[in-house]
Amino acid sequence: MSQLSRLISILTLLRSKRLLTATELADKFNVSVRTIYRDIRKLEEAGIPVTTIEGRGYSLMEGYSVAPVQFTEKQANALITAQHLVNQTQDASFVNDFQEALTKIKSVFRTSIQQKSELLESKIHVFNSNFENISSNALSEIQLAITNLNYVEINYQKANDTNISFRKIEPYAFYSMNNKWILIAWCHLRDDYRAFRIDRIQHFKILSDVFIDRKFNLQDYFRDCPYDDK
Repeated sequence: MSQLSRLISILTLLRSKRLLTATELADKFNVSVRTIYRDIRKLEEAGIPVTTIEGRGYSLMEGYSVAPVQFTEKQANALITAQHLVNQTQDASFVNDFQEALTKIKSVFRTSIQQKSELLESKIHVFNSNFENISSNALSEIQLAITNLNYVEINYQKANDTNISFRKIEPYAFYSMNNKWILIAWCHLRDDYRAFRIDRIQHFKILSDVFIDRKFNLQDYFRDCPYDDK
């Protein structure tokens, strides 16, 4: 977890009116108590009124609340543009999750920005010269498997191959090429890293078992450019 994500999480916990000790926070985020001290200092420097109760822990000053999120017109336009790009992925799960998230985000737009964003939405079109009518519905679930280190079982069909192979994989990363999502995973059948096109996964199952992180690095992968199973 990045420091920014941890700071947001700590603030969320403090906003729940809880009294938290540095040790509790350190255990929760798997960091040292010294790191929590630095995090609390960062929050204070950002103007968050964190109160230290000697011998008991941290809390937020009574009556403090976070101002509602405000978006500029350019930021709203960026989200609308991103929506059109997301729609090109042809992965139903990812598109659906993004649409639901965007609907929640739009709910905090000012009326004037909401109207302008709707106008812009009707004036954007993304052409795909490499269109291939193969859809998928696995991206969102496999993203969760990546962040939670869950094994995944897949039935996979390579391009120009009628055979379907069963694989047990450890999912590590994604990249997009020609509007297609590519999953990089450790394949137990090949005993090596392999690349799998999400839209060629015929069936998948997220297992409850977790794997040990192999510390995969996407930059190193591209540099070595191994054989893939696309």
